[in-house]
Amino acid sequence: MLLHQPFCDRYGAYRALEEAYKEGKLRAIGVSNFYPDHLIDIASNVEIPPMVNQVETHVFDQQIVAQKYMEEYGCHIMAWGPLAEGRNNFFTNPVLEEIGKKYGKSVAQVALRWLLQRGVIIIPKSVHVERMEQNLDILDFTLSDEDMAKIAKLDTGKSLFFDHHDPEVVKMFMGWR
Repeated sequence: MLLHQPFCDRYGAYRALEEAYKEGKLRAIGVSNFYPDHLIDIASNVEIPPMVNQVETHVFDQQIVAQKYMEEYGCHIMAWGPLAEGRNNFFTNPVLEEIGKKYGKSVAQVALRWLLQRGVIIIPKSVHVERMEQNLDILDFTLSDEDMAKIAKLDTGKSLFFDHHDPEVVKMFMGWR
């Protein structure tokens, strides 16, 4: 069970997750969309630090620094949007296409394998059975260090969706209450 956003009464909400975990109602608890500052803050002020932090993670927003902080606090990184929801011409990216040809894999398979090799938990979204099957077929190859480095160069360090530190984004989420 994940606390979805770092807004409102995040401490009260997270403590409710802790209680449910202690009662055996949940097998794991965590957070979503917590940047390093929010993760460090909550992990330092609760009894059971988050086990997972689900953040936008894909080849264009790789969360390298955030992942280091998560690991420091025993928290696992989980990607939402591991295929960038197709944005930024993801499925026709020439670097991913070239690497895919080398291994006989699709762009999506290359990107998912890259995340997996980095220790990122991945849950790709699809409504198509053939794509779901293809997304599972990533365990029969390993990307070389050279290919991992090529993909690492695709990082823009910016969200393709929104920044949780942007005051307008915060206002938008606060308006949902």
